[in-house]
Amino acid sequence: MLKKRIIPCLDIKDGRTVKGVNFVDIRDAGNPVELAKKYVEEGADELVFLDITATVEKRKTLLSLVEEVTVKINIPFTVGGGIGSVNAAKEVILAGADKVSINSAAVKNPSLVQELASELGSQCVVVALDVKYVEGTWRVFVSGGRTPTEWTAMDWAKEVERLGAGEILLTSMNKDGTKSGFSLDITEAISRQVNIPVIASGGAGKEEHFVEVFQQTQASAALAASIFHFGEISIPNLKQYLKNQNIPIR
Repeated sequence: MLKKRIIPCLDIKDGRTVKGVNFVDIRDAGNPVELAKKYVEEGADELVFLDITATVEKRKTLLSLVEEVTVKINIPFTVGGGIGSVNAAKEVILAGADKVSINSAAVKNPSLVQELASELGSQCVVVALDVKYVEGTWRVFVSGGRTPTEWTAMDWAKEVERLGAGEILLTSMNKDGTKSGFSLDITEAISRQVNIPVIASGGAGKEEHFVEVFQQTQASAALAASIFHFGEISIPNLKQYLKNQNIPIR
């Protein structure tokens, strides 16, 4: 069995790491460069950096900050936010990212997924799905969770796999920042239906939640933010706890 990955997420706004609840009520969580360095030292398997207002503000990802983080880390690094073209993706890769994450741009222009996979390789292309349970259906939202789309979560997940995405970052907006546990139902449904890795995101609050998502779904990784940023759970302790539960962990 492939070993599961633990991934801290740096949500970036105005050059600082921030964290909200249900995509709103944003508060400061620290210096992204220092946090990145700390997570590498603690044994994080990968790092995700999301410039959460780049798309809404119609600007590119903060490349200088990406470069600063890259210097401090030696683990796979995914960067997203405001990447709307192959050229923009290449700039992020040249700045030091190993993978690019696209969300709103993929929904707006699905062929971008194919173009990125062709130019960079599928292994470099992560498609982020921000999904929300609305009127009995898990629906895809864009623009930092502000705008609903016509896509259901399952249909869009299958489509991005078909287009060449190498990985899906699945965030439950209903659970984001609530610390009440991952959305196991949609995570299991999608991770079972697609043949590419799924990163579960949204809702981590305690070590048991990671056990649940790895035992009850096919997710290959779990992502969290505030519990790591504010020291509520340490990555070494979490990994030891998972090993004690017989979950294969790196």
